[in-house]
Amino acid sequence: MKTSLVLLTVFIVVLFLRVVLSWFPPPSGGAATFYRILLDLTEPILAPLRRMIPPIGMLDLSVTVLLVFLFIVRGLVC
Repeated sequence: MKTSLVLLTVFIVVLFLRVVLSWFPPPSGGAATFYRILLDLTEPILAPLRRMIPPIGMLDLSVTVLLVFLFIVRGLVC
């Protein structure tokens, strides 16, 4: 049970990092590798959500929906 809580928390942090980094120009060098890892970790879950939840203008709500879901699951696990 504790392991699942840690994994959920780590994934939430990874999502937040992806969101924050998406506000800036694409990184280069070592930061580009880090950003690519964030994309590789989150995109398999976000891509199906994006197909179900259309963006509102330039706002991608799939991340918000996933974060709300993860916080609910995390609250149930605690």
